[in-house]
Amino acid sequence: MTLERLAALSPAQLSSQLVLGNWYQLVEAEFTKTHIPDNPQGTFSVAFGAQFDGENFEDILNFLNANNILVSGVCRYQPDPQLAPAICFYSNDFNGSLNPLVMNEFAHAKGFQLVQLNTPPNLHEPGLLVMDMDSTAITIECIDEIARLANVYDEVAAVTAQAMAGKLDFSESLYQRVAKLEGIEQSLIDELKSTLPLMPGIDALCRVLKQHNWYLAIASGGFVPFAKQVQTLLNLDEVHANELEFKDNKLTGKVLGTIVDANQKARVLDMLQKQLSLPSHQTVAIGDGANDLVMMKEAGLGVAVHGKPKVVEQAQAAICEGSLLQLLYLLTIPK
Repeated sequence: MTLERLAALSPAQLSSQLVLGNWYQLVEAEFTKTHIPDNPQGTFSVAFGAQFDGENFEDILNFLNANNILVSGVCRYQPDPQLAPAICFYSNDFNGSLNPLVMNEFAHAKGFQLVQLNTPPNLHEPGLLVMDMDSTAITIECIDEIARLANVYDEVAAVTAQAMAGKLDFSESLYQRVAKLEGIEQSLIDELKSTLPLMPGIDALCRVLKQHNWYLAIASGGFVPFAKQVQTLLNLDEVHANELEFKDNKLTGKVLGTIVDANQKARVLDMLQKQLSLPSHQTVAIGDGANDLVMMKEAGLGVAVHGKPKVVEQAQAAICEGSLLQLLYLLTIPK
C-alpha cells in the first residue's frame, strides 16, 4: 500500500487495519503487528475526538515527523463505550515535549484533539485525581453566581478573570471579591448550592475511577458549601476549599482559615500522595486556571481542562473541548 492509498482509507477501512488494543508498526505504508518495550520510556502522542480516516492518520504522522518525533508504533484503543476510539503514536527515541498550544492549534484545525505523554498513569492500578471545582468539576464560577445575587457581578467577575489569568494574586483577589458579598442571605447560598451544574462527563469519569480504586478529591479556591455538594454528587473522598464566614445567617464578607491558593492545592496533592503511598506517575491533577498550575506541575500528570491559553501552554496535556470522560484516553493507553 502506498502513502497515497493510506491517506485514502475511510474510517471503516482504517479501523479494520488497526484492531483495537493491538500495536502496529508502519513499514512502507503497511501495518504489521509489533510490541512496544516493557516499561516504555518514550513518548505517547494520543489523537482523539473524531472518527479517524487515513488522511487524518497521515496528517498526524507528518506533524510528528516535522517535530522530530519518529513513530515506531501505533495503537487504536477505546477506553469506554461512550468514547470513540483514539489512536496512539509511540516514539521510543523522543524524550522532549511539544507545546500543548501548538498541538491544539494543529489538531483543532483538523477536527480532533492531540495530547502528548511521557509516563502515562495506569487506570488499572490505584491512583489519585485531585481536581479544581469551579469551571472544572462544575461549569460555573460560584463566586460570580453569588455576586449576581448581590448585584455586584461585573465588579467580582472582573477580579475573577484577572486572578484566573494569573494577573492578580489569588489570595488578594479572593479577599477583594468576598468583601463585596457582605449581607448575602445563607438561604440564597443554599439555593445556588442545590442547582450546581456538573461539567459534562465528570460524573461518568468519577464512576469509572472509583470502580478502579482511585482516590478522588477537590482542591478548590471556591467555597466549602459548594465543594461538599459536589462531593455528594460525585462520591468524592474528600474536599479542600475556602470557608465563608456567616453571622446571623448572612455572609460577613470574610473568609476563615487558610486560603486554598495555588500552593495550598499543591500541598493537598502531595499530602494525599504520601498518605496513599502512591508513585508520582499515578497522580493526576486537572484544572482550568492559573492557580491550578502549581498543583498540575506537582502531579505525575497535569491536565488543563477547557483551560485558558496560559494554562494550556504550561500544562503537560490539555483537553480543550468536549466531555471530561475523555481524561480516560490518558489513563488507558495499552502497554
